[in-house]
Formats: sequence, C-alpha cells, structure tokens
Amino acid sequence: MNVSPGRRRLLVAALAAAAAGPVRAAGPDAPARIGEPVDWTDVVLLDGRTLSSAELARAVVVVEFWASWCPFCKRQNPHLQALAERHRDGLLVLALSIDKEPAKARAYLKEHGYSFAAAMAPKDSVRWFGKRVGLPEVWVVDRGTIVHRESGEMFPEDVAALGRFARKAG
Repeated sequence: MNVSPGRRRLLVAALAAAAAGPVRAAGPDAPARIGEPVDWTDVVLLDGRTLSSAELARAVVVVEFWASWCPFCKRQNPHLQALAERHRDGLLVLALSIDKEPAKARAYLKEHGYSFAAAMAPKDSVRWFGKRVGLPEVWVVDRGTIVHRESGEMFPEDVAALGRFARKAG
C-alpha cells in the first residue's frame, strides 16, 4: 500500500493519540470534571508507607492539594483531620502537598498533629485532576470516579458535609 507522507503523518499522529489515552475536551491540563475516571498509581506517603493503586481505586478518597505556607490550608486542615477521624472506616483523606521540600510538609504535619494520609503531590496528580486552579483544592473520588470538587478554602460545615460520601459499614 502506497501512502503519501502527509497521510502517513496523520496516521502516526492518530495512533500516538490513541495510545496516549483519553484527553479532556479542554486539554490535558484542564481541571477534571465530575464523572471522569481517576487511573490511580501507587502513592508513597510522607511517613514511608505506600497506598496502592488498588486500595485507592476501591476507596472513597478525599484528596486535598495544600502547602505548608498556605493560610487557607492552615485553616482548613483541622477540619479535614476531624473528617478523617469521624469517617475513618468509610473514607480516606489524602493530602497532597505542593511544597518544594518534603521536610517542610512533614514538619507541618507533625507540628499540627495531623494523622491523615499525606504525600508530596506526584506528577501523576496532573493526569488525575488536571492543572490546579487554587489552594486548597479538594476532590472526592469514589471507586475511581470523581464525584465532587471544591477550589479554595471551604467552611468547616462544608468540609464536614464531605462525610456524605463516606461508605456506610455493613
């Protein structure tokens, strides 16, 4: 079969795009949308433990992007801690730090006594959620599907209301 160079380039581009997987309609860095899947990879926590992609895929995960220097995060994080404690059997709080140095994030967590799962934001987080639009930013992922998103500081009652996504025991 004789294919012109122009058609060959188009064919190669189409095959490469298909191999790369789905791209959000607004572009690969656009924020994800409710109903989109999250193809988790393993997440190494700041305490050295690993949350496996399989564990994340079957859980209700409340993901918060935060930073130790963010005043809005500082006000919101105590409420996330309370949420994690109240619903420890029904959801997983995963805080992803955008700090440059893991030591700063670890020190912040220790200073405030936070016990929720925390990691440095992995490169895959842009693939999962797109480019961040603010801090803090909260996503709720239920069994691998995005079901909720908030950008900016949440009121305490709004953080507490995320408990509605927790799985009921039994």
